[in-house]
Parts: sequence; C-alpha cells; structure tokens
Amino acid sequence: MAVTVNIDLGYEFEVKAKAADVFDVLSDVPTSVSFFPKVEKLTDMGDGVYKWEMEKVGTAQVNIQTIYASKYTSSKPKGSVVWKPVPGVGNALVGGSWKITDNKKSTALELKIEGEITLPLPGLMKMVVGPVVEGEFEKLVDKYIANLIKKFGGEV
Repeated sequence: MAVTVNIDLGYEFEVKAKAADVFDVLSDVPTSVSFFPKVEKLTDMGDGVYKWEMEKVGTAQVNIQTIYASKYTSSKPKGSVVWKPVPGVGNALVGGSWKITDNKKSTALELKIEGEITLPLPGLMKMVVGPVVEGEFEKLVDKYIANLIKKFGGEV
C-alpha cells in the first residue's frame, strides 16, 4: 500500500538585488539548495541532474524521508531556471521553475513547484498524512524563500 500526495505551490515576490545576481544564485543548483532547509544531501548526478535527500521527519518509529532527482536547465536571456522530475529515483517526482524579471531597481521572482510524493503507508492514512506532508513541504519552501529574501537584501 502507498499514499501519494500531490504538491502544487506558487509564489511571487520582489527583492532588492540585481537580476543578474539573483540569476547567478538560483541557476547554481548547489548554491540555491544551500538556502533550502532540511536537505540532508545533494548529489550531482551529472548532466544537470541533482538528487535531493531530505532529512527524515517524524518519530523514531514512524518517519518519512523524501528522495528525488530533478534535471535543471537555466537560461539567462529568458531569466528562467526550470527543473523536471527524473523518474525512478527515490519516492517523489518534483518539478518547477523560477522566472526572474529585471525591474531595473529590483527583481521580481515567480516560483512554481509541482510534486508527487509516494509514501509507504496504508491508503486509509491519506486523509491524515496528505495535509501534514503538504503543510511540511509548504513550510520548507516558505523558509527557503525567506532565506533567499535575506540573501537578496530584503523584499521591495
């Protein structure tokens, strides 16, 4: 039995840093990931593919660890960083994108994340586990954004 939880998040915010500096941080996967909380290990699998291993959450008896890989591509002229899920690695499929817009005196950012996490739990637990997993993921992304806003000199 397994429970699959879908994640679909979208954020828009504006920071004081220059677009080129923001792009340099977000397009460098290890640098960008260094601002993401609770990442136990990030492995460069080559060809723009990175494997994420998150810290285990839960108790000693019942815990969940999310592991997945995504392939990253970035385009400075388009102001984009895109990642697509790599099937067959871990227990999740995660994709998303950054859209970076230069507003001359500030930089507008748009973050989209879509994911599917499969957990080895009885189907009956989906109603309980689903909202908890979604809430945890959202908290991590909120902290990631807060860390980036701090790095980029604050929000506009």
